[in-house]
Amino acid sequence: MPAHAATNGTIGIGVLGCADIARRRMLPAFLADRNLRVVAVASRTGERAAKFAAEFGCDAVVGYRNLLDRADVEAVYLPLPPGLHAEWIRRALQTGRHVLTEKPATTSAEDTAEMIALARAGRLVLMENFMFLHHSRHDRVRRLLADGEAGRIRGFHSTFTIPARPAGDIRLSAGLGGGALLDNGAYPVRAAQLLLGEELEVAGAHLTTDPRHGVDIGGSALLYRSDGVTAQLTFGMDHHYVNDYHVHGSGGRLSVDRAFTPPADLATEITVARQGRVDRMTLPAEDQCARTVAAFAAAIRTGAGPDVRAMLRQAMLIDEIREHARRSRV
Repeated sequence: MPAHAATNGTIGIGVLGCADIARRRMLPAFLADRNLRVVAVASRTGERAAKFAAEFGCDAVVGYRNLLDRADVEAVYLPLPPGLHAEWIRRALQTGRHVLTEKPATTSAEDTAEMIALARAGRLVLMENFMFLHHSRHDRVRRLLADGEAGRIRGFHSTFTIPARPAGDIRLSAGLGGGALLDNGAYPVRAAQLLLGEELEVAGAHLTTDPRHGVDIGGSALLYRSDGVTAQLTFGMDHHYVNDYHVHGSGGRLSVDRAFTPPADLATEITVARQGRVDRMTLPAEDQCARTVAAFAAAIRTGAGPDVRAMLRQAMLIDEIREHARRSRV
């Protein structure tokens, strides 16, 4: 069985599941990266696996366990529903595979801590697929803030809302880990951590539950730092499409639109608004999916994995938001 980073040749990737994001974004990105090769894709049914395999020139495997039995699979990409993540991340790590998992890594901080411990014990890479983190404009925002372009940071606002999901969408399944908080709500939480630091705490939260499906379809959360800086987050999946963030300071405001899902061919902007003046910085188009895949491959090759502390703190904040929302309904 594979155990550690590949040092020569390409890294063999196995895909656990035939989700739409795998077909549209991740498999093309794997194929385009010269450090990786797609070995096989697994599905519960042979028909779907065969369709993916024919499209991407790899082997079709029926059953996720059978993919993990292959000696040529050194790393696994996992686009399964969130409720299945912990089980299959665990199995992949226990068989010596590096893992790139769709977000959220798991549906609880307890499970996420277990996965991190398994990865550390096996000296394996475990990476959560928040692609926006690999887009360079967010590093530019951090530099602008550090340079005082907005003055002292006073607050952060972020929204990620999407239109209503069609019947049968896995995000409407409580049993599969559905709901707006785990799906699009996770992005503003992660962005708040990125720009305000890991010491954020939850002051309050509210979740709106759809009684037909038993999952939250919208909500909001208020986070804070000990110095009084707050983060106001809005998320939902029965809304007009919005994804952005704004950092408010004593001397200005930095804003980013399409913060989490910019098209690969779209030049992006950072807007800096000050008293009587608005500057727009245009950055070249970037493929954040390709950059994410490259970062995963580099982590495997070098052994310098991603910041798992942020992954764990993310899971803890999600748990805290859920608990605050539960208490607010009592």
